[in-house]
Amino acid sequence: MTTEELLEKLNEIQKRQCETRTLEIKAAKEGCPRRLYDTLSAFSNQDDGGMIIFGIDEKNGYDPCGVYDPQDLQKKIAEQCMQMEPPVRPLLTVAEKEGKVFVSAEIPGVDIAERPCYYRGQGRLKGSRIRVGDSDEPMTEYEVYSYEAFRKKYQDDVRPVSRAALTVLDQTLLTEYIGRLKKERRNLSALQDETLYELMSVTRGGQVTLSSVLLFCPYPQAFFPQLCITAVALPGSEMGETGEAGERFLDNRRIEGTIPEMLEQAIDFVCKNMRTKTIINPRTGRREDRTDYPVTAVREVLLNTLVHRDYSIHTEGMPIQIVMYPDRIVIKNPGGIYGRLRVDQLGKVQPDTRNPVLARALETLGITENRYSGIPTIRRAMGDYGLQAPVFLDERGSFTVILYNRPAPENTLPKGHLTEKDKALLQFLGAPRSRKEIIAFLGLQSATYAMQKYVNPLIEKGFVKLSIPDRPGSENQRFVCAESESEYHI
Repeated sequence: MTTEELLEKLNEIQKRQCETRTLEIKAAKEGCPRRLYDTLSAFSNQDDGGMIIFGIDEKNGYDPCGVYDPQDLQKKIAEQCMQMEPPVRPLLTVAEKEGKVFVSAEIPGVDIAERPCYYRGQGRLKGSRIRVGDSDEPMTEYEVYSYEAFRKKYQDDVRPVSRAALTVLDQTLLTEYIGRLKKERRNLSALQDETLYELMSVTRGGQVTLSSVLLFCPYPQAFFPQLCITAVALPGSEMGETGEAGERFLDNRRIEGTIPEMLEQAIDFVCKNMRTKTIINPRTGRREDRTDYPVTAVREVLLNTLVHRDYSIHTEGMPIQIVMYPDRIVIKNPGGIYGRLRVDQLGKVQPDTRNPVLARALETLGITENRYSGIPTIRRAMGDYGLQAPVFLDERGSFTVILYNRPAPENTLPKGHLTEKDKALLQFLGAPRSRKEIIAFLGLQSATYAMQKYVNPLIEKGFVKLSIPDRPGSENQRFVCAESESEYHI
């Protein structure tokens, strides 16, 4: 951040008078705050990092009090940053305004393979923080575990189930699966079944794996009671509202069985509880039955949920939830997005797979394609129905999909969303541009500031596309105006 940008940020803080997910304010009038560790950890553990501004007294009406000694303050900030694991490398900026000195510390997000970033004095579990609004909250044990699971590539879908044995599996289903494997893969056809069990993770070290239980056991919930689906249809728009007769639920089911069985039962539940109306097809003139939601989209959401939920010991007590309201379906599964993927990248880049063995087995059984086509299929099916785009939410330890049955707005990206500077930048991005070219065009010096303030918001709104979407940080990355949105900014 340049001095001019810091002064602009100070003016913005005076106008808004609030902290945000990426902004923390400290007074530092009498000395350096003793415990920056929580904020350093929280900012480091989010992709876009954050910024700490020193010299504003939040408790005194956001008074621009200035800092006690900018030289000493920078030294002490650096000392606290070195007590983090991994060490935090802040970008420090000093600016003077009306005779008072202010300091900013830009905290970059650390790579996901190095998270969580934590304060060494408290250890990984107690010293890891996550930013929630303007607050630094302790990470849950599961949140800490999820980073470790990705870093060490844990395979929870094939962890041994000590209480299970091959005799508890449906031998007909298992034989059919092994037969398909041998037919599709010639190099497996000559192997003995017992060897194939180990090779394809039906067993591990002679013990039946979780995937096998979920796919071939007549009743997996005997071992894992909560690896199921709870499904309710509600009469009102919020949980707790009752119907005209005082009913809390229009339908309430606990869906159990193998993954294929739960998938079909869940689809049946949704189909039973959504309305079907008769319309006249404008293209053919024929009468057609039309459900509230496209069944294709519903199936893909439910399948993704069953395949990609977290199956670790931390979440085995949490069922998948389906809640049907009159205007929407909310489907929530344990475990947030796995790996490096962000919500805005869903369906656009190839993701890391949380349960690769389970996904491959379901592909062999003909239940899923396992080609990362689920999210695009959901979006396309909702669009073809003329419905609002699906909403994907990556929350603390869970992932939620919301399907609305109301029509999509005709213009979801109005001109009012763009400032004059945005419009000028988008015109500049009519041809692919590098970060360096964008910084020069904006007249700035800080790449971080330019991306966070101007470019990333346009990417999130769909106005700007990346030339290498699966490697956002690539040195060869180019940014270009999305052609489909050009009518909104020219």
